[in-house]
Amino acid sequence: MKRTPSPDAHPLLPPHGGYRRLKSFQVAQLVYDLTVRFCDRFIPSRSRTHDQMVQAARSGVQNIAEGSMASATSSKMEMKLTNVARASLEELRRDYEDFLRQRRLPLWDPYDPRLARLIALRPTTANDVAEWAKAIKHTRPTHTDPSIPSILSISYAEIVANGALALIAVASSLLGRQLKAQARAFERRGGFSERLYRTRAAARLSREATS
Repeated sequence: MKRTPSPDAHPLLPPHGGYRRLKSFQVAQLVYDLTVRFCDRFIPSRSRTHDQMVQAARSGVQNIAEGSMASATSSKMEMKLTNVARASLEELRRDYEDFLRQRRLPLWDPYDPRLARLIALRPTTANDVAEWAKAIKHTRPTHTDPSIPSILSISYAEIVANGALALIAVASSLLGRQLKAQARAFERRGGFSERLYRTRAAARLSREATS
């Protein structure tokens, strides 16, 4: 006996909107909160750079959320918004690098042990990053870790800007993987139009089987 496909075998609206569980969203939100604090402390409030950095950080968060919601009816829009989020974080990365360069503050190597400690902490709030920065600020150089300068020559602005850059790199990497996963899902399931066709076809076959 030929099995009649169920309309539920190809859900028209796949699970969507669970962006708060996405690691990319969580890290991007941390970057946003940290950037608001950073700008309020180190960049004049009337400066255009202040607004640009905050808006770029916010755009990263908002577009991840909007992409997750759009995935119900448009895989293409989901991928587009995810890519916009990544582009926004790239813009923010350049702003932090410009901040360091213009003030002649060092840009740390991505493999700097201080940044490795930040990532290992798995911070979830700006307060977590602040505690890390405080610990770095008050760490004196030792014979085992000569890369750490003395507390007299390092500023909180340098520490936090480099920490933000490390977190942006994490968020961007996660978004890159997310985009690849979305592309694979699109190839496998198709878009909304394809799902709509399959759902209608399955419903038609189901009606014919019971008539």
